[in-house]
Amino acid sequence: MNISLVLVFGLLGITVFGFVTERLRLDLGALLLLLSLTLSGILTPTEALAGFSDPVVLMIAGLFVVSGGLFQTGVAHTLGGILTRLTRKSEASLIVVTMVAAAFLSAFMSSAGTTAILIPVVFNMASSIKLSPSKVLMPLAFGSLIGGLLTLIGTPPNLVVSNELALHGEKAFGFFTFMPVGLFVLASGVGFMLLVGRRLLPQRQRDGATRYADPEDLLSFDELAQAYHLPDSLFQVRIHKASSLVGMSLVKADLGARYHVTILEIQPWSDTHKPPEPAYPVEPETLLSSGDVLHVQGAAPDVARLAREMDLGILPRAHVNDPVISQEMGMVELLLPPRSQLIGQTLQESRFRDKYNVTVLSVKRLGGTLRDKVAAVPLRFGDTLLVLGTWDRIRLLQKEHRNFIVVGVPREMLDLQRSTKHTLIALGIMVGMLLMMAFDVVPAVIAVLVAAVAMVLTECLTMEQAYAAMNWQSLVLLAGLLPIATAMQKTGGIQFIVDTLITTLGTLGPLSVMAGLLVITSFLSLFVSNTATAVLMAPVAYQAAFTLGVTPQAFLMGVAVAASTAFATPVATLSSTMVMAPGGYHFEDYTRVGLVLQVLMIVAALLLLPCLFPF
Repeated sequence: MNISLVLVFGLLGITVFGFVTERLRLDLGALLLLLSLTLSGILTPTEALAGFSDPVVLMIAGLFVVSGGLFQTGVAHTLGGILTRLTRKSEASLIVVTMVAAAFLSAFMSSAGTTAILIPVVFNMASSIKLSPSKVLMPLAFGSLIGGLLTLIGTPPNLVVSNELALHGEKAFGFFTFMPVGLFVLASGVGFMLLVGRRLLPQRQRDGATRYADPEDLLSFDELAQAYHLPDSLFQVRIHKASSLVGMSLVKADLGARYHVTILEIQPWSDTHKPPEPAYPVEPETLLSSGDVLHVQGAAPDVARLAREMDLGILPRAHVNDPVISQEMGMVELLLPPRSQLIGQTLQESRFRDKYNVTVLSVKRLGGTLRDKVAAVPLRFGDTLLVLGTWDRIRLLQKEHRNFIVVGVPREMLDLQRSTKHTLIALGIMVGMLLMMAFDVVPAVIAVLVAAVAMVLTECLTMEQAYAAMNWQSLVLLAGLLPIATAMQKTGGIQFIVDTLITTLGTLGPLSVMAGLLVITSFLSLFVSNTATAVLMAPVAYQAAFTLGVTPQAFLMGVAVAASTAFATPVATLSSTMVMAPGGYHFEDYTRVGLVLQVLMIVAALLLLPCLFPF
């Protein structure tokens, strides 16, 4: 083993350790590894930067935009609503329909997006038949992960292994090449969950948990406010002519720090003989005028002190004859996942309002509403935040996945999404993209980029929403790791792994080598992202097949399956993490159910792939 090879393995091992222990961000780790290999002379600058122009990276970026368009126009929610009408009021049917529907959606959009859309649907259906959500939310996450194996664009590992074939002059996998494998794996997964898995799933109720609703029975704006006891903390006050606030900007007034009162909206009302003007959202530089009605939130004693000291009048709501919050504003619930950077910080410390331009109205913890001043309370994993902001800001929140997950959407927002004329346009763009890819009209990357641009040109989403839809961490991670295969190839690292596999398992035949390859890939995927795992293992799989003198398709397809079926930990994939808190799961629940299922997926791949792609 030469010094260069030792250096590559050493740097790779340090990077993986940083990923597993979470001491290193995935994207930063990939860039540091890339720079280390370049500065050491193992990679040239051109080789190091090749990943940023790779078709796989561009294709995944385009798919983020297409997925965002489907979400913004309500197509994804409409498809999720079909789930409600297909189930039969029983645990078994609910598991089957949930997994199949999640798999179908994730075949064309991200598994995380699919899970986010279906969590409220599934949660409400489980509640409607008095079934613990913990019996169906984990199958939802697993179904969305398996669904990525149904199409070429379902999950990044599929694109990675297909690209590996193209790099070596082989015919790349087609759009539906994965379909037989994905269907077999899906059938195996559904069968396991029906016969064994659902008996291993916990029967766990989270007392006071937020009730998620399906698209046909969502909480209304007012009902959501009632669930958080907001009417007790929402007031309307009118600025008198003698008030010292007249002519002052909100940022200068600093009412939040001085009185612990938050101004949500302003409603001009200069003439009491006429109805007040419509309310509008506030900005830090908004100037206050005499007669303005301020829609505020705070404890009653704090609001009373504000009114007394600032010469304001507290108005009965009926006197203003207007809702507490105008139609321009929206409310949603945000759930904090285990890896949220907000955990341990207060809202003041994280500057939540400045960063996201929304206001946190209330926080629920362990089913109860926090009574203290929420801005000064350190946040915990599993906290649910009720936030208020303009509809545009709410839509941008739905693209955030690391720090929080949007889980409770009021009926008004879904109605707004469904009423848009762009729903059919977005659906047509998606179908057109799939047809271009299925019939090889243009290269897959071009088809995706055309669809992404079309989504923006037809105003299915704005450029700002398109950029917000990007998971930049995933793109940088992939672009940074792709050249690692070049480094391993140049230093003999791939051949070293291949020789080790063949020396230990080669005498038992190609199937044994493939089994070892899948076990290694499956193990890595529990701690490293499935994309990174596929990037590392795809070259090894191809070289192993080449050394054995067999066709590489089965080996590479096996890597895609093993990389995309990491079920045994809640942190292996975002989909698994997203259902942890709503389902009330513990780490051992995933190990108990997911480990058996993960082994089953490897066995299923070993049984099927040699038949579809003979050695």
